[in-house]
Amino acid sequence: MSDVPEVKPPVVTPVRVVIALCLLAPFVAMLWVGSYAKADPAFIGIPFFYWYQMLWVIISTALTMTAYKLWQRDQRARTGGASK
Repeated sequence: MSDVPEVKPPVVTPVRVVIALCLLAPFVAMLWVGSYAKADPAFIGIPFFYWYQMLWVIISTALTMTAYKLWQRDQRARTGGASK
């Protein structure tokens, strides 16, 4: 038996910080209502308030997909490349 302790990778890594930022950005954008609570500039007749929120639906989807792919890559790296 070996007395060498198992070395585990750090819990907080740059990749995990990026994942957290990807998931946090939509919440910050939507909770900061003062930044988009206005009618102008309108886009094809739709007030800014509405099209800004709809744009964040698309942005949130892209950021969530990015976070998921980064998480998968991080987990594969932590388990030594073993796939399920």
